[in-house]
Amino acid sequence: MRTGTSKESSLEPVRSAEQVPQGTQTGAGRKMPPSPAGPQHAETLGVGKAIAVLTSGGDAQGMNAAVRAVVRVGMYTGAKVFFVCEGYQGLVDGGDHIKEATWESVSMMLQLGGTVIGSARCQDFRTREGRLRAARNLVKRGITNLCVIGGDGSLTGADTFRAEWGGLLAELLKTGGITAEEAQRSSHLNIVGMVGSIDNDFCGTDMTIGTDSALHRIIEIVDAITTTAQSHQRTFVLEVMGRHCGYLALITALACGADWVFIPESPPEDDWEEHLCRRLAETRDGGSRLNIIIVAEGAIDKHGKAITSDDIKTLVVKRLGYDTRVTILGHVQRGGTPSAFDRILASRMGVEAVMALLEGTPDTPACVVSLSGNQAVRLPLMECVQVTKDVTTAMNEGRFEDAVKLRGRSFQNNWNVYKLLAHIRPPATKSGYTVAVLNVGAPAAGMNAAVRATVRIGLIHGHRMLAVHDGFEGLAFGMVEEIGWNTVGSWTGLGGSKLGTKRTLPKKYFEEISANISKFGIHGLVIIGGFEAFTGGLELVEGRARFEELCIPLCIVPATVSNNVPGSDFSIGADTALNTITTTCDLIKQSAAGTKRRVFIIETMGGFCGYLATMAGLAAGADAAYIFEEPFSSRDLQANVDHLIEKMKTTVKRGLVLRNERCNENYTTDFIYNLYSEEGKGIFDCRKNILGHMQQGGSPTPFDRNFGTKMGAKAVAWITGKIKECSRHGRIFANTADSACLLGMRKRSLVFQPIAELRQQTDFEHRIPKEQWWLKLRPILKILAKYNIELDTSETAHLEHLTRKVLVPEATL
Repeated sequence: MRTGTSKESSLEPVRSAEQVPQGTQTGAGRKMPPSPAGPQHAETLGVGKAIAVLTSGGDAQGMNAAVRAVVRVGMYTGAKVFFVCEGYQGLVDGGDHIKEATWESVSMMLQLGGTVIGSARCQDFRTREGRLRAARNLVKRGITNLCVIGGDGSLTGADTFRAEWGGLLAELLKTGGITAEEAQRSSHLNIVGMVGSIDNDFCGTDMTIGTDSALHRIIEIVDAITTTAQSHQRTFVLEVMGRHCGYLALITALACGADWVFIPESPPEDDWEEHLCRRLAETRDGGSRLNIIIVAEGAIDKHGKAITSDDIKTLVVKRLGYDTRVTILGHVQRGGTPSAFDRILASRMGVEAVMALLEGTPDTPACVVSLSGNQAVRLPLMECVQVTKDVTTAMNEGRFEDAVKLRGRSFQNNWNVYKLLAHIRPPATKSGYTVAVLNVGAPAAGMNAAVRATVRIGLIHGHRMLAVHDGFEGLAFGMVEEIGWNTVGSWTGLGGSKLGTKRTLPKKYFEEISANISKFGIHGLVIIGGFEAFTGGLELVEGRARFEELCIPLCIVPATVSNNVPGSDFSIGADTALNTITTTCDLIKQSAAGTKRRVFIIETMGGFCGYLATMAGLAAGADAAYIFEEPFSSRDLQANVDHLIEKMKTTVKRGLVLRNERCNENYTTDFIYNLYSEEGKGIFDCRKNILGHMQQGGSPTPFDRNFGTKMGAKAVAWITGKIKECSRHGRIFANTADSACLLGMRKRSLVFQPIAELRQQTDFEHRIPKEQWWLKLRPILKILAKYNIELDTSETAHLEHLTRKVLVPEATL
């Protein structure tokens, strides 16, 4: 779904030419033939079939959302769905451990951490005897489709089970364990895996279920520790999980601006002790009152010797005499409620898993369902497992560069950005160029992280960096000052906009802005903001014909909670707002569950863009989400009321309805509240909540911090190149379309697009892009809420092979 924090495997799915976004290379590979299921209606795809779902290995937040989706989508297709409790142990033991699921049995699971159906490490399943018992338990219930949610060990076990299936049935038939008719009916077993692992250590997947939530837990703790560390001028060494994978440690270091990070894939140089102490001392000399060091539990040096938290503490105390504390986060990282992203990821994967199972044939290899950028993909399970093992082998053999490459392009880029921000100092020789950064539009969490990266990477390039306060208005009134390395040091985790931001557009101030660009000697602009940043950028480009001073490169970085900027699938700040809405909906649902027979109508922000309402609906388990992009009538409202009246007859006696603030000028929140109250009289009562500006506030999520950091870094790298390209005899003159670009996330790549070209893709009246990728998720929201609608399966993924790619970082920063 999103790739700002994603680990893109170096073994990426092969796509046809038209599916590959610009800037994405694919290696040679062949695509498997499409499934024979073809145009068969999804609602009848599962009739006469049975699916079992189990969670195995270490638990991960979001597993419950995956189980819920498998159960509900399975039932929607007409299949019977069974829970297998306690993982593979339940499969072996049978009896009450395998029980049929109902629609209501997965209600209120979405927001729970861990796994409600239990997980266990199972020795019995490792034996053939255990697998024989498991096979018999499935055959007796007519189950021939198995969905396994777990790590690589759990998925390898499933593949072994499938490979032996024919032999196990033959043996059971011979010993009288099953009848010939049962053996015939269960002649082959379909297996689909979903990866649930907080470490994000499975190759072939962008993000594993649980990783984003684990990052949320870690960042909450880091933020809390930062305040106490500043009070006492302490150094904190934080140990996070990741025995063989440094993903959590690396993203945490980026998201909190840590002084140092130790990860197993890239051990430090042999003189790291000297370097570390010098780095910590420099930070303190620069005015910082604290140091943060992040350590992955599997951290090692170049010779394979473990580097522990206590080793680092001893070193810092001995060499520098700093008051140092160690905090080992441990299992708190696995706990707590899943983030909005993990719920949406798991729900989408659950839908794809059911489709993959029901379309499977005896010739289809066991597959794992995953997200590649925004696309659902099916990948051969054992190919993914093999590459995951290759990473560990590379580390064991001391081939650390190979290990980082095998982790994928995004991992490499995260590592490179971290090294730049943490280890490189601004050069003594300056570039002679001046770059200004400003925020435009409404505040969005993560803006400050983007400004910090912009400033620091700019200084590393040797530029003079200027901060413009209060957007275009500040640029017109000369509210501009030079900004240094240490000024932005602690900005990553701060919400809102430290520079100040306004919605004012530049057109009426062209003369003043031109004068100040000349006065301050500005050679390039980085504009971080929402739809106003985009329209303001267009105005500046139009103004170039009249004002030569506006002929400088400019880069727009989308940052708005509404996620309505053309040219990008995601905007900085949208993830934080989505989590705020989801958390609030959880609390409201809890209240509704207590009082019974109550429906809550919640209004979200977003202007005309229904992204927040739709995604929060998926993440919170809403019954309906009204948005502008999908027009609705009074008949639709009546149908929704009737649906809730039916729901009140079940054991789930509550409702949750989301409404985007500008979805319809006549069907207001008050109107919908009054309609529901009247029509539901005597059956349910209503309450309404307008969430308002709380959606723009708060500390940014790990995703928004990391996304902002990467976007800021990439924007400055691009603008540096453009300034050099447009430099003639010491003067900058940029008036081509490609000298004013928007940096956006498109499917799985960060791409620069001339803003003039994005004009055709924009609905200016409603301030939204004409095409929005997330609209195709709307049917999933409705199916999970038990609406009997048609699911378009024409876009479901076909099995694709992984292919080794030329491993190149996205860009040299």
